[in-house]
Amino acid sequence: MVAENSSSSSVTEFILAGLTDQPGLQLPLFFLFLGSYVVTVVGNLGLITLIGLNSHLHTPMYFFLFNLSLIDFCYSTVITPKMLMSFISKKNIISYPGCMTQLFFFLFFVVSESFILSAMAYDRYVAICNPLVYTVTMSPHVRSLLLLGVYGMGFAGAMAHTACMVRLTFCVDNLVSHYMCDILPLLERSCTSTYVNELVVFIVVGIDIGVPTVAIFISYALILSSVLRIHSTGGRSKAFNTCSSHIIAVSLFFGSGAFMYLKPSSLLPMNQGKVSSLFYTIVVPMLNPLIYSLRNKDVKVALKKTLSKIFFS
Repeated sequence: MVAENSSSSSVTEFILAGLTDQPGLQLPLFFLFLGSYVVTVVGNLGLITLIGLNSHLHTPMYFFLFNLSLIDFCYSTVITPKMLMSFISKKNIISYPGCMTQLFFFLFFVVSESFILSAMAYDRYVAICNPLVYTVTMSPHVRSLLLLGVYGMGFAGAMAHTACMVRLTFCVDNLVSHYMCDILPLLERSCTSTYVNELVVFIVVGIDIGVPTVAIFISYALILSSVLRIHSTGGRSKAFNTCSSHIIAVSLFFGSGAFMYLKPSSLLPMNQGKVSSLFYTIVVPMLNPLIYSLRNKDVKVALKKTLSKIFFS
């Protein structure tokens, strides 16, 4: 695996420590996270299918929701299957190329999610504050440009972190104290200076969390100002209901992400970091389709129509 006569070398594989080393918890946690993964896959693929099959959902709002579900499904799939292996195997080994690949795609989808949430906030702003020009403003061309920006920022963020990671030399002790290949746990295993990497983390993560957060706050400040000018109670209620699902999803995602990456490591031990990262890697992708479907009348109607076609056609 590594050169035995050297304190550091080019490792060919890492061992993922997993979520816990307590034997009694391994099997219950395996079934718990297997169940959550099944809910994530069914929920997100179900929402993708509903939006694809129902023409009345082919609107800008559901265009972005379609992509959010696709992102959630993909990055949950990048992480959870390998995580499940740690509960049922003595050593959860991942090759060096496999680790860097997991890191890249995890970061690509996570950064993309942060920007798709800001695009959704902008969409809600236009729908509520400028409803008469909504269709023109959120034209297919504009939506395509926004989506290009979303995935472009995802690619740039993932490349920045992964390129900095592959320049490091890792120690013989290749046990990664995490259930996946994430930035901070891998930096702990480096035998060379991680100053550049840490600087990139604060700059890139600051941008990837800061820019969408500011965009979302501005969008909702303008929405709130517009809603407060609505005299009808029913109109206000409808506007708030339109935004509530998105606000819940944003709070869960950005709150857990900022807590993990923007807090000094001395204040957040890695074991606590693993628990925090569960929210944006496991919980958020599972809850998003539930949040957007259970609180959404259009999705409920589409689900009833689709099920009636399947069972009564």
